[in-house]
Amino acid sequence: MTRLILSTSNIMTGGPSIIRKPGADRSNLELTNSLRSNFLAAQQDYSPSSGSKANSPTAYEKEDSPRRPSPSLWTTRESSDFYIPTIDWSMSGLAEEPSQYDITVKIFYLPGADIKDREQHTKDAVNLVLKELGVGTIDLLIVSFPGMSFEGDCEWEADKKNSTQGNDEEEIASWPVLEEFYDHGIVRRLGLAEYGSEKLSRFLNRVRIRPEVDQVNVKDCCNVPPPLLKLAKLEKIALFVHNDCTNILPSGTLRELLGTGTRGAGVLSESKRGCNGLQGDLKPEWVVKYTAVVRDRGVIENKGYFAVAELEE
Repeated sequence: MTRLILSTSNIMTGGPSIIRKPGADRSNLELTNSLRSNFLAAQQDYSPSSGSKANSPTAYEKEDSPRRPSPSLWTTRESSDFYIPTIDWSMSGLAEEPSQYDITVKIFYLPGADIKDREQHTKDAVNLVLKELGVGTIDLLIVSFPGMSFEGDCEWEADKKNSTQGNDEEEIASWPVLEEFYDHGIVRRLGLAEYGSEKLSRFLNRVRIRPEVDQVNVKDCCNVPPPLLKLAKLEKIALFVHNDCTNILPSGTLRELLGTGTRGAGVLSESKRGCNGLQGDLKPEWVVKYTAVVRDRGVIENKGYFAVAELEE
C-alpha cells in the first residue's frame, strides 16, 4: 500500500489576497487547478532543462505520450509515502511571528475512506499543516463530513433535509481526536461544516468539547435557515458562510490529475498508452485546506491544500 501525498504549496505566491475578494473559485476547482499548477512548476524546477540528460529515455516518458519529465525527478518516495511533488520543507514557514496570524484549517473526510482511520487522518492532516506553516497552534479547526449539504427550494426545506444527512454515530465517533487537539492547546477553537439546526442540536448534546463555529453553504437555498440562526444565537455558535463542496476530490478527478492524459501529471500508469508509472486501485481519503491571515492587515499570506489517497498496487 502506498500513500500519495499531494500538495499545492502556497497558492498566494502571486501576491496576497484581501479576504473579502469577490468571485473566488469553489474549493474543488481551486484545489484541482492549484495541484495541477504545482505539479507543472515542480516539473520545471526539478527537471533538467537542456542537454542530453533532459532528452534521454530515463528523463522523459515515451514519445507517444505528452512530453513531460519522469516523476522520479520531481516527486519523492519515503518508505510507503509518495510526495507529489517533492516538498522542500526548508522553504516552509510564515514571514512573521505566528502570533501575528489567524490560522484556519478545514479537514474534508472523503466518501469511501474507512471511518476507523479518521483519527489518524486527522492527526496526519494537522501535522502536515503545522509543518508547512512552521507553527505550533491553529486558531480554528473545522471538519467536513461526507454527505452533508443545504439543498432545497427554501431555507426551511434545506434545514429539514439536512437533519437526515450524514451519519450521527460516525461523526460523534470522529470527534474525540479534535477534542484531544483542543485539550493540548494545539487548536484554540473547533468547528463543523454543513450542520443544520437538528443535527447541530443532537451533536451538541453528545460531545465534551462543543464546536464554536458552524460553517454553512447556502448556495442552493435563499438564506441561513431561521431555526439554525436561533440555535446558534442561543448556544453562542458563530455561523460562517462558505463555498466549499463536501466531496472536494472524487476518485475520477484525482486519477485524471495524476494520469497520463494531456492534463495529467504522468504519475499513474495507463496500459493503453504504454507508459511507465504507478498502477493500482486509487482511493482518495482526505483533503485539508489551510489559510494564514495577517491579523492587522486582513490579507491572506499563505493558503494551500494537502490531499492524501491510498494506492493499492
